[in-house]
Amino acid sequence: MNEALHQIRKKYIDLITGNISIGGNVVPIYNVVPSTQSTPFIRIYSYIQEEVDVNNTNFNTECITRIEPITSFIGDSGGEYHLNLIIDGILSLIRTRTNIDLSAEGFNVYTTTIDKIRYFEDFKNDETFYRAIIEVSNKVEKI
Repeated sequence: MNEALHQIRKKYIDLITGNISIGGNVVPIYNVVPSTQSTPFIRIYSYIQEEVDVNNTNFNTECITRIEPITSFIGDSGGEYHLNLIIDGILSLIRTRTNIDLSAEGFNVYTTTIDKIRYFEDFKNDETFYRAIIEVSNKVEKI
């Protein structure tokens, strides 16, 4: 198998599931968010896989996964702080110096970095949505 991106996404879903809570309630994690899901929730999805460090002997790729926490509140009653708490929890789990272990899947993750975190504020009807997109880059070697 040459596509590591879905394996990375699964590892992040497994790592974060059940470990982030707001007000004593666990924040659910999804790849595909059900239409009936209320906020807060976290969406994790594959974004880009591209070949890097091209040479004759190794197959190396950069895999970018997006982690998107979303909160919302009626009117202007708050919300961004809860988003910040969720992001802090996510970063505490994924921003370690130990890379994801994909050796059983035939890959070596040799670099993990947070590329960027973008923040958004959206309005719909009388509800304010706060969300962020965390882009996590993993450089992966096929073994």
